[in-house]
This record gives sequence, structure tokens and C-alpha cells, in this order.
Amino acid sequence: MATVALTRGDEQGGLVAALMDRAGHVDVSRAANLFRMSRLQLAETAGIGATAVAKADRRTAPRIQRRMIEMLEIVGRVRDWAGGEAQAMAWYRSEPIPAFGGRTAEALVKDGMAGAVRDHLDAVALGGFA
Repeated sequence: MATVALTRGDEQGGLVAALMDRAGHVDVSRAANLFRMSRLQLAETAGIGATAVAKADRRTAPRIQRRMIEMLEIVGRVRDWAGGEAQAMAWYRSEPIPAFGGRTAEALVKDGMAGAVRDHLDAVALGGFA
């Protein structure tokens, strides 16, 4: 399976852009394949219902796309230092973040706190502490 090529400095939008279809929507099937997950597993990881990815017309709904983009932006930000897409997804799903009481990025995104995770990663990238 080929990895998604990103250029340096393109961590934030690169992964999202690489997984967009021609209509400008995240291609859920391609994203699931990239992370070696089923669409249902990817939906669970993003905090959306299984029915949201089961039907093509639901996959393009704004709420579903927003949640997918939030997840992919965060995974894209940690991709380089994690060692690749699979490792970044593993971090997203399982690594406790001390600044958030040991909650994972996945749990925070599911609770609508993707912005806080992105801000935290920006602070760490600028030399802050985790």
C-alpha cells in the first residue's frame, strides 16, 4: 500500500488534501485504506456513527466531513515525528496527553476539542512542553 507523500511544511493540510476527492470531500474509503482500517473502524476513531460512513450521501455531510478533517489534520501534524501514517494514527488513538489529564487525541476530538489538540501540538512544535 502506498503512503501519501507530503512535502516538508505541509503537515497540516497535506494529509487532508491528499485524501480529498474531486468534489472536495475527504474520501473515507481511501482514508480507511491508508490507515489499514475498515470504514467502520475509521468512523469510530473519528467519533462518528457507523451509518455515517455506510452510505455515500452521508459521508459527504458537513458534520461528517468536519470530523474527518479534524482527525486527519491532527494525524497529519504528528506524522513526521511519529514515523509515518500508521504510527501517527497509533499515537492519535492511544497516547495519553499529560496536558489534557492523560486523555488521548482521539478522546479529545470525540468531545469536540480538536482545536485544543491542534493548539497544543502547535505549542509543542514551538518548543513548549507536552
